[in-house]
Amino acid sequence: MPPRNRYSRTAIGLHWLLALLIAGAFGMGLYVAGLPISPWRLRLMNWHKWAGVTILALSLLRLAWRLRHAPPPLPEPVLRAMPPWQQRLHQGTMAALYLLFFAVPLLGWAYSSAMGFPVVWMGMLPLPDFVAPDEAFAKSVLLPLHRGGAYLLAALVVVHVAGVLKHRWIDHANLLVRMWPGKEGV
Repeated sequence: MPPRNRYSRTAIGLHWLLALLIAGAFGMGLYVAGLPISPWRLRLMNWHKWAGVTILALSLLRLAWRLRHAPPPLPEPVLRAMPPWQQRLHQGTMAALYLLFFAVPLLGWAYSSAMGFPVVWMGMLPLPDFVAPDEAFAKSVLLPLHRGGAYLLAALVVVHVAGVLKHRWIDHANLLVRMWPGKEGV
């Protein structure tokens, strides 16, 4: 695929790094939620928080990059294969993904603050609490929003991947090559 039809190396790197971190944080959150209180659970919760803060920082970097570097246009055969509702779904999914890249970690951070548990990134950088301690609010509002946002993010990732696979196997347009690392892609 010609270079102008591929994402930049920076965009590709941020995409896949965030994908790995989000998948890891989601899996860790699911696992930790079922554990009894223990030193192991507390350690994993800290790792989960560190991943969330890292996702938040990298999302800021990715958004800044995206605002200054327009993504390559979709190839004409893909646009022809997409009815208007699919184009709107694509745009809406991408907008919702970006929104959730910020909302889910911020809600987790707010939950932690409201529960009175500090967030200390990598055990070295204490982050400020931005919600006053309020355990009832944390458990009844912030935790359900954080969890719901995480599940919605996971569902949108599935929609995103399904769209890429649909274009590959049904439309015979390999969009993955635009975002795959390396010179040639897959």
